[in-house]
Amino acid sequence: MQEVLEPQSKPQVAPSVVRKFSNPTLGKKNLILGVTSILVVLAGIGTGYLFSGAKGGGKLIKSGDSIKVTQNEAGITDESKFSTTTDGILTEGGIGGEGMYHLVRGSGPSQYAYLTSSVIDMGPFVGKKVQIWGETVSGKKAGWLIDVGKIKVVD
Repeated sequence: MQEVLEPQSKPQVAPSVVRKFSNPTLGKKNLILGVTSILVVLAGIGTGYLFSGAKGGGKLIKSGDSIKVTQNEAGITDESKFSTTTDGILTEGGIGGEGMYHLVRGSGPSQYAYLTSSVIDMGPFVGKKVQIWGETVSGKKAGWLIDVGKIKVVD
């Protein structure tokens, strides 16, 4: 017994998964979304630039600068490049998240100079009387915050 299958008169077509939207405001919404996205990215770049202190702070080292590292001295050799110099006993600890070290100079914490460095590691000089050269940078908590470019043991 053989059965014969006969084709149906109309082939069945699966419903389409993709369909076109007819929304005339869709183009305007995409344009607004694109422009807003670009503005948000530009605002992020701008605030990053402002918070980085790109006005000159943190840019002590320049191409061609000679750097010296010994047991008693470290940093850029040309002292004339720095606008700030002071001395004291190097101690660990900053204030309010500003600086990693401070110089004990004179009578009490009001005379401390808080230090950070974009150039050298000051860790080996902790506990020693040192002279530092660098650039004063603005701080919110520290009365005097210095980006150190050179450090030298004086005692």
